[in-house]
Amino acid sequence: QVQLVESGGGSVQAGGFLRLSCTASGYDYSNYRYQLGWFRQAPGKEREGVAAHSSDGTAGYADSVKGRFTVSKDNAKNTLYLQMNSLKPEDTAVYYCAARVGYSGYSLDPDLYNYWGQGTQVTVSS
Repeated sequence: QVQLVESGGGSVQAGGFLRLSCTASGYDYSNYRYQLGWFRQAPGKEREGVAAHSSDGTAGYADSVKGRFTVSKDNAKNTLYLQMNSLKPEDTAVYYCAARVGYSGYSLDPDLYNYWGQGTQVTVSS
């Protein structure tokens, strides 16, 4: 059973930065095909894809975060990261990491992902 645990959320002022981490257990990032993604959900809004990373090294981003957010992974630590720079108040949301095992490439569609972390709150004040 895949388990994902996020950390690194918090409160920052606009223009600041945060780095989120997602540590996985139950599978090895270095040995299987997978898709990993970061998603967020603001109050009253649907969950949306933010950034995704695949086992073949490709990555994709939502237009709203391109140039500000960077997704990366450390296979040795089985950890996915989301570096968030130049944060805006509209980035405020609960951020989740998710995994889809057995697929190459990447996707920002949350409906395709099988495993989810518990979420971490990011609050950006103006």
